[in-house]
Amino acid sequence: MSGRLISGARELPLAALQERAERAASAFASIGVTAGDGVALFLRNDFAFFEAGLGAGLLGAYSVPVNWHFTVEEAGYIISDSGAKAVVVHTDLLPVAIAATPQGIPILAVDTPPEIASAYQLSPDDCAMRPGVKVWDAWIESFPRHAPQAIQPPGAIIYTSGTTGRPKGVRRFPPTEAQALASTKQISRAFGFDGVLVGQKAERIVTVVTGPMYHSAPNAYGGFSVRAGADVILQPRFDPEELLQLIERHRVTHLHMVPTMFVRLLKLPPEVRTKYDLSSLKFVVHAAAPCPVDVKRAMIEWWGPVINEYYGATETGAVVFCTAEEWLAHPGTVGRPQPDVKLVIVDDAGRELPPGEAGDVYVRLTTGSDFTYHGDDAKRAKAERNGLISVGDIGYVDKDGFLFLCDRRNHMVISGGVNIYPAEIEAEILKMPGVADCAVFGIPDAEFGEALCAVVQPQPGAGLKESDVKSFLRDHLARYKVPKVVELRSALPREDSGKIFKRKLRDPYWEKAGRKI
Repeated sequence: MSGRLISGARELPLAALQERAERAASAFASIGVTAGDGVALFLRNDFAFFEAGLGAGLLGAYSVPVNWHFTVEEAGYIISDSGAKAVVVHTDLLPVAIAATPQGIPILAVDTPPEIASAYQLSPDDCAMRPGVKVWDAWIESFPRHAPQAIQPPGAIIYTSGTTGRPKGVRRFPPTEAQALASTKQISRAFGFDGVLVGQKAERIVTVVTGPMYHSAPNAYGGFSVRAGADVILQPRFDPEELLQLIERHRVTHLHMVPTMFVRLLKLPPEVRTKYDLSSLKFVVHAAAPCPVDVKRAMIEWWGPVINEYYGATETGAVVFCTAEEWLAHPGTVGRPQPDVKLVIVDDAGRELPPGEAGDVYVRLTTGSDFTYHGDDAKRAKAERNGLISVGDIGYVDKDGFLFLCDRRNHMVISGGVNIYPAEIEAEILKMPGVADCAVFGIPDAEFGEALCAVVQPQPGAGLKESDVKSFLRDHLARYKVPKVVELRSALPREDSGKIFKRKLRDPYWEKAGRKI
């Protein structure tokens, strides 16, 4: 491995990363971690995220990234549900991790590095090591390197929102060599590493991991970049001008982004946007959320035809792809199915629809490994039809086979590339004293694509205020799940069945913005 990890002023050659991962594997084995187990990573983007994830994989164990925004209740659910055998956590996150981790599960603390502390305005006291907690560096360095074994690393269990509002863990079955190769080819095409990971060519790749690796796409991107032997720069927190600085300083060639980052970049003053040399960029890909046509067109005009796009999900991988040239010829598309991908559009009766007619999108990489929802195979079965998987999107294909998305069947809100499921927030609001009923949904947002809105029906005489609802939710949910807009109404529109007619609440916001969903 000739590349390196870079974070702030720190560097770690990938050869040294491999050694530390092998020591981590021996350390995990000493506490009983074996194939099929999980290791929770309650970490920001840091060297230890890779060390622990790769170390678990060497044993055939899964890494389980945990969103570090989570409250004790939210983090505790994932740690418990996944059955994690250990938790690796930054020191500033220890208070939540300690409270969230079941008794008897080892907690291994990583010193919060200075560049992360600075990005999040953390004090030395915030980042202090707690007495009695094992120190990650000292712990793994006390073990020998793990002897190589013919084990195919199973990857990560990524928790994504589900129909009950509780996150569900997407767990892939350990792949065969053929399945692993098929998945590698699929994702390497989407990331612009085509051929690099399967030994077809040698190419210097320099990239920046711009998004948090507890999310599926940045997690996969960071891991693939390391496997490709790239120089991998970890941005502690996305800052648009800092990204431009990093591109110029390190001659960055590849990037993975979400549309919100494009919006923030385009808001920079013209003199800042033209200040930096971005000519090293060869392949930029975006995903995870719809990108407004005018935003994408502006990015292509600025950065050139290096802007690519893929569509997929944690369950399916990157199954649809398009280049800048293809997008310009079909504005608004998310691309065409990749090789070995089957995609069909079906109506409510399951009949395949012709080009131009919208229906449920079903898709699958036919040569890749299968998945289930951890601890809930029945939920996995509900997502399948004739061997294909739906994640709730509605769309159509045009006569050239390009996919266009229209809506999401389950109304999941994607804000800044982050999936948020309203049912979870509604369940918390309904726990609040003085609340009779509520509805949570997505509304247009110029920066994040969508923002959350909650319409709350108070009980008579409760005296609730909008600020009370937000304050209550901040104590129970991660801050990004707290609605940006809260409305109080004496009554909510309902269908004949008594179910809230959420569309009547949501549509006026979109119509006011000149958009329909």
